[in-house]
Amino acid sequence: MAEVPAECVIGVDLGGTKAVAAAVDRELAMRHRARREILRQDLPTLLATLTALVDEVREGVRGEVEGVGFGIPCLIDQDRHLAASSVHLPIEGLAFADVMAERLGIPAFMDNDGNLALLAEHHAGAARGEQNAVMITLGTGVAGGIVIAGELYRGAQGAGAELGHMIVDADGPECGPGCPSRGCLEALCSGSALARDALAFARNAPDSRLGQALAQGRDINGPLVTELAFDGDPDAATLLTRLGEWLGIGLANVANIFNPDVVVVGGGVMAAGELILGPARRVLADRALALPAAHLRVTPARFGADAGVLGAALFARERLRQRVRA
Repeated sequence: MAEVPAECVIGVDLGGTKAVAAAVDRELAMRHRARREILRQDLPTLLATLTALVDEVREGVRGEVEGVGFGIPCLIDQDRHLAASSVHLPIEGLAFADVMAERLGIPAFMDNDGNLALLAEHHAGAARGEQNAVMITLGTGVAGGIVIAGELYRGAQGAGAELGHMIVDADGPECGPGCPSRGCLEALCSGSALARDALAFARNAPDSRLGQALAQGRDINGPLVTELAFDGDPDAATLLTRLGEWLGIGLANVANIFNPDVVVVGGGVMAAGELILGPARRVLADRALALPAAHLRVTPARFGADAGVLGAALFARERLRQRVRA
């Protein structure tokens, strides 16, 4: 059982397929960590899974837990404190934080997962000290976060910074349930998109390493593509290059619209590192306006896949302080 100092909070990062939680102290040390799979769960099952996840973390630490923050892949209606809509989770119209607070018996808070990942990176990570910053996380979907003049930007209703749904190819693939569009950044450079394209390639090229992996019954997914690319497979490397080029188009849009100091790129797909960022930077340089492109720094997240958990914990601590001041 881990020792946890006073003022411990729990951060929970929800994705489209998994949820990760950890107890986080004031120095951003993660004292206990737990994970659950949540793919295709209905709402009652999802809520029960998240309750069990947080309870496991609470039981794994010695010390009082003051509250819990949730980063969720969802538009947030800040006025009504509702999860407005989600492409990945069945929580539309739910007062999610209130429901979880009642189930857990401690204060609970929620915000968009991209916002909270950037909160962590801006507080102590790759965007620290920057007045204007953007984060793009490449996971099951593509999340975004924006800092303008040192403050998180959430839009008029809390639905801003959905960078995964900027359209980068008007005739591209359909984005998915919950999004009426096609050719979104999420449809072209998420982990789901990478898995889709890799599976299509494996079926069309049975003699390739991806094709052989499919024949062997292996899951054709992003981690396998990354593994093969680092092992020197040119087909896997080409898939990652193509994904990076789509990301570069998104970065060019971000540069032209926001003129940020830095774009931080995180999420599980970023295990591929420069195999994605190298092509992305090249396309950015070719397609963005010269002045904002020359100023912009594009960098991996310092906290990697932990940014969402840490940001959720920071958000919970911030909201608890606001309650005390009020």
